[in-house]
Amino acid sequence: MEHFLAELSAYADAVGRTPQHVLRQAIGASWGQWASWNDGKSSPTLHTVDKIRKHMLENPPPESEGDLAA
Repeated sequence: MEHFLAELSAYADAVGRTPQHVLRQAIGASWGQWASWNDGKSSPTLHTVDKIRKHMLENPPPESEGDLAA
């Protein structure tokens, strides 16, 4: 679970959004969902994790100039 939360947080940083905003876009999560997962009060199902990862793959962060090959 910690790995997934770190992955989601890193993606959110890369796209300039909060993790909660990414969850809203990916699965229509309620506003308290990220806090609940982060606090260990609940956990996503594997199906939910798959949907979020699919969203992240289909909406990659923009490439920075440092990532471009010269």
